Order: sequence, then C-alpha cells, then structure tokens
Amino acid sequence: MNPGDVAQAALPLTSSDLSLFAMFWHAHWLVKCVMLGLLMASVWVWAIVIDKFLLYTRTKKAMDRFEEAFWSGQSLEELYKALSQRPVHSMSALFVAAMREWKRSFEGQVRSFAGLQTRIEKVMDVTISREIERLERRLLVLATVGSAGPFVGLFGTVWGIMTSFQSIAASKNTSLAVVAPGIAEALFATAIGLIAAIPATIFYNKFTSEVNRQAQRLEGFADEFSAILSRQIDERGGGA
Repeated sequence: MNPGDVAQAALPLTSSDLSLFAMFWHAHWLVKCVMLGLLMASVWVWAIVIDKFLLYTRTKKAMDRFEEAFWSGQSLEELYKALSQRPVHSMSALFVAAMREWKRSFEGQVRSFAGLQTRIEKVMDVTISREIERLERRLLVLATVGSAGPFVGLFGTVWGIMTSFQSIAASKNTSLAVVAPGIAEALFATAIGLIAAIPATIFYNKFTSEVNRQAQRLEGFADEFSAILSRQIDERGGGA
C-alpha cells in the first residue's frame, strides 16, 4: 500500500473526534471486517445464551413434573400411555424408551428374560446420549468465540497499529495528537473481541455445568428405573 494513501486514509480521524462510530468509520477496511465479524459473533452468542436459558429452564421444569408424576404412585402403564401419545424429551424420553423396549419384549411373546435387562439399559444409555447431545447443541459456538474472539480482535489491532505507523511515517508527524487516534482506533478491535469473548466464556462454563447436572439426574433416574424393572423381570422370570 502507498504510504501517501495510508496517510490520507488515517489522518482524517483527529483527537477531537474519537467517538466509537468515528473510530469504526475511519478504520482500515480489514479492521472493519474484523469488527463487523466480532459484532455478529457477539449477537450470535447472546442469541444462543437466551435460547439455552429457556431450554434448560423448560427441561428442568419438565424433569420436576415427570418425577412428581412418576413417584406419585401412578401405574407405569398409565404413565406410559399418557406420555407415548406426544413428543417427549429428557427424563420422559428415557422412561418412554425403556417402557417401549419392555413392552416390545413381552408383546412379542419372549419368554427368555436373560437379555432383557441389558437391552433396556442399552436403550436408556442411547437415549441419555441423545438428550445430552440436544442440550449441548451450539455450545461449541460459545467455546469457539470465547477462545478465538480475543485473538481475532488482536489481529485487527495489530493491523490497525501497522497502518497507523505507516501513516505517521508518511506524514512525518510524531506528535501525540496524531498517534493517539490511530492507536485508539486499532485497540477498538481488541475491545470488541473481548466484548464477544467474555460473555461467551462465562456462559459456556455455566451451561456446561448445567448440562452435567441434568445428565447426572438422567443417569440417576435410569439407575433407579432399571432397578425397578429388574425386580419385575425377576418376578416374571420366577413365575415363568
């Protein structure tokens, strides 16, 4: 790039015009691209954060309602009929998957119970994996923005500072009034990178912890329900 062109591009920003919009408008086109990309990443992060808050709140309430119904003394057949008629997620999906395998085995006139317990446990393991995958969806975006955001912003800053030094050399003026606007303009990219990365990192850690808690609840219920079915298998096997 011609130093004269650099100087003409960078010098219009003066120390008296350091608003955020002015710093963006007078930045190099590459720095502008970095800033716009980080701003879009920040908007995406907050969209995911809101979506995950709503999802985890709904899932927790659904788990609470299901556990209340499950331990209320209602028969497993009635609960299965009520839940199997509509789409289910989380703990309800775990229960429906196990009961479906249970009923499929008995309705098929199977008289050997040796592998039934193993099949039910496998079905529940697969269901837990699917539910965890559903809960973790798009968390990788938060992790990526949280780790890469500051470096992308730093790239914009380094490029902006290089452009500023080129304009200083071209104008042959090293006064602080000339240097400061260009440096502030370049550091703006790092600031936007941090604005995108800090919430992404905080909420990624929070949501990861929430997914782990809900996964533990699913696994705990799976163990309890497996024990209940195991007792019924033993009773039926003994009766057979």
